[in-house]
Parts: sequence; structure tokens; C-alpha cells
Amino acid sequence: MPNNHTQKLTHGAMIIAIFAILIAIAYYVPVISLAAALFAPLPMAWYSAKYDLATSIVTGVVGCLITLFFGGGLFILPFSMIFAVCGIVMGNALHKGKSKAYLFMSTGISLLITFAIQYIVAVKLFEQDFIKESFQLMRDSYMESFELAKNLTGEMPMNEEAFKETLNLMFQHMEMSIPAVVTLSAFFFAFLLISVNLPILKRLGIAIPKFHAFKDLRLPKTILWIYLIVLTVQLFVRPEIGTTLYVIVLNFSFVLWVLLTIQGISFLHFVLDLKRAPAFLKVLATILAIPLYNFVILLGILDLGFDIRSYVSGKIRK
Repeated sequence: MPNNHTQKLTHGAMIIAIFAILIAIAYYVPVISLAAALFAPLPMAWYSAKYDLATSIVTGVVGCLITLFFGGGLFILPFSMIFAVCGIVMGNALHKGKSKAYLFMSTGISLLITFAIQYIVAVKLFEQDFIKESFQLMRDSYMESFELAKNLTGEMPMNEEAFKETLNLMFQHMEMSIPAVVTLSAFFFAFLLISVNLPILKRLGIAIPKFHAFKDLRLPKTILWIYLIVLTVQLFVRPEIGTTLYVIVLNFSFVLWVLLTIQGISFLHFVLDLKRAPAFLKVLATILAIPLYNFVILLGILDLGFDIRSYVSGKIRK
């Protein structure tokens, strides 16, 4: 690792400039904003992978402050902070030679914490709850659609009171499941950023941990025990809608369904790979897993709880 102070400052200035440009493009240019956002953590990740954490944090802070000069006021600062933090965490994990699991978990958790802090600041200091405002916009949109359908046809698609009750129940469940949605979104975004930026970092001379094939994915068996506990609470305790226990069970269920579905899809890929099936069948199986998620979740449970991979391998090879 280079320790030359001049080189460190030169690289830092270069990284700050590239990072600020990428953030400006991601924030202001509609057509290529998504691509710029995906690559925005790259400069900070590269710098953090080469230099110590303290210097990387200073570089990240300066990079975020520089973006203020592009206009947009304080609103661009939270936007740039998300990518700066993500890049620094990714690079620091690579700098320390951590495993792929550590890299993924640390990046996802950092995104989650950054978003949570920004949300709390927005609510407490600026009195702007953008999550509630988004739900209110969605609710108003549904009501406007209902009124439009009634005015165009002269008939109500369904009883107005029943519609409002159904709408309220739907939004109540959506609001209660926000923690799970935000958590899954943060880790999905982390996975996306890692998948896009790691190959480039490897080409730039950074040592990258090797990721196993998706077909070999084995989640911790602890997930199965948590699922059984949540299922037991749902079947026997049956918490009332809106209670704290109900919200906890709902969010855990949502996250566990997604994880077990992923495990089930991994098992399908494992079986198809053993049969040397063409790649399009794996894509088709992944797509069909969405409407058939109940069956795929069952496969995920069996895959975690029992050694069915060895059994299937033996049957296929015979």
C-alpha cells in the first residue's frame, strides 16, 4: 500500500473530483442517472481499498461537501452521503481482506443505517416524513382512480365503503411492513452496487474476494428456526392487527419469505446444473418462482433443514 503523503493527497483530490461529477450526473441528468448512481461509489471504494479508513472518511466528507457547489441545496447532500458511505465501507472491507459475506453484510447494513439516520433527521429537524407523504400520494391516487371510473361509467366498480375499507386495510399492511421493505431494498441495492463495481475494482488492481456460484448458496440454518418460531406465533398466538407483536411478525415473515424463496431458487439452479440444463431453463425457473413462491419456499425449507442436495445428486448421477 502506498504511504507517500503527496500521492495520497493527489489521489484524494482526483477521487473527490470524479465522485462529485458522478453524483452531479446521477442527481441532475435523467437519462443516465441510474448508470451514474450505480458507479458513484466506485471512486470512494477504490480509494478506501488503497488507503486507511481515517483518510478515506475525510475524503468522503470533502467529496460530499463539494457536491453542494453543484446546486440543489441541502437535498443533494443526503444523496451523496449514501454513495460515499457505501463506497468507503466496500473499500475498507477490501482493504482488510474480508470475506465476501462480510463485504455484502457491511455494505447493506451501512446503507440501512445511513438511510435510517437521514430519515430521522428529516422528520425531527425538517418535519418532512417522505414515507408518509408517499403513502398519502398513493392513497389519493387510488381514490382519484375510483372517482374517475365512477364518473366515466356512471357506475361504481364496487361499494364505496367496501372500497375505502379495503384500501385502508391494504395501506395499513403496507405501512406496517415498511421496516422489512426498507431492509430488503437496502441489501438488494448493496448487492447491485457490489456486483457492478467489484469487477471494475479488480481491473484496477484491487484484490477481490471470490464469490461462489448462486447454485451453491446455503443460508444459515438459523433462518429456518426463526421461521418456525414466527410460524408458531402466527398459528397459535394470532396477534391482533396493529399491535407491536403483529408488526414484528409481519416484517419477519416478509423477510423470511424472501430469503427462503432465494434458497429455493438456488436449489432449483443446483438441480438444473446437475442435469446440465441450458441457461434459459434457469432463467425460466427463476421467473416462475415468483408466482409459485409457496412451492419454492417449501423447497428452501427442505434444502435448509435436510440434506436433500446429496439425495438428489445421488439420484441424478445414477
